[in-house]
Amino acid sequence: MSLTVRQFQEGEAAAWDSFCGESFQGTFLHTRRFLTYHGERFADRSLIIEDNGHWVGIFPAAQVEGEIISHPGLTYGGVLHRGGLFGSRMIAALEILSRHYAGQGFTRLVYKVVPAIYHHVAAQDDLYALHRLGAVRHRCLLSSTIDLRNRRPVAERRRRGVRRAVRAGVVLVEGREWLRPFWTILAANLGRRHQARPVHSIEEIEDLADRFPAEISCLCATWERQVVAGTVLFRSETTVHTQYIAASEDGFRLSALDALFDQAISTASSGPWRWFDFGTSNEQGGQVLNDGLYTFKTEFGGGGTVYETFELDLK
Repeated sequence: MSLTVRQFQEGEAAAWDSFCGESFQGTFLHTRRFLTYHGERFADRSLIIEDNGHWVGIFPAAQVEGEIISHPGLTYGGVLHRGGLFGSRMIAALEILSRHYAGQGFTRLVYKVVPAIYHHVAAQDDLYALHRLGAVRHRCLLSSTIDLRNRRPVAERRRRGVRRAVRAGVVLVEGREWLRPFWTILAANLGRRHQARPVHSIEEIEDLADRFPAEISCLCATWERQVVAGTVLFRSETTVHTQYIAASEDGFRLSALDALFDQAISTASSGPWRWFDFGTSNEQGGQVLNDGLYTFKTEFGGGGTVYETFELDLK
């Protein structure tokens, strides 16, 4: 076996994105087009895994103090491959990249697993390799996901909510131009309920929507010509994912989110996607489940998907 690793170079962005698009578990979040929106926020430490000079894997990663995280700016990271890193070769790849980072003085590797719903082909060899190398599961978050080919029954109160919104005159709209009015509601909700701000600023999410017009969109519910609820949808090859969800007081009163998700799920069902993922419903790093929020999401016909993070000691 002749696997080696080396640092990604800026001039290889096109080749990286091409490899990502052909990989078994890559999404547009793994591309350099997405990663570079962070600018200089993170010190990039991404690696290319080669076999006799040929690319067989890529590993998006960045440095945060003495740790390597794959990737601090992403929901998930991980090793991406096109079939060249199954079984013992994945173990070898993780061993080699771990030695590479240890040799640079890093003490810990934080590995955010790509959930199986984003895989084009079954490819969880990295989970087995992490186990073999002694990695410890550091975080487990629970998301609600609908299998669009085998959807569970929708709860009656979600159906009632859709009817209530329609009777009230809620109108659904979609497009980049709705991001700013939606962001006002989102920021107010996060500030009031959690003393927090959206992970992305409005300028950042608009930049991303411009970079990925086919993959990122904003779906909103309006009432009396005002936005009262909305979500940002991230569309990968297999999955439609709700990156943000928020509603105003009027939006909650009118059950606007019920109508909004009814349409979003219906649209996804008629497209090429297999999964509709609502995102996680956790607090305190996964130690607390927001059961009310999780129940609301699962009542649209979903079940559980986990987002896992592992830590590997490099010392």
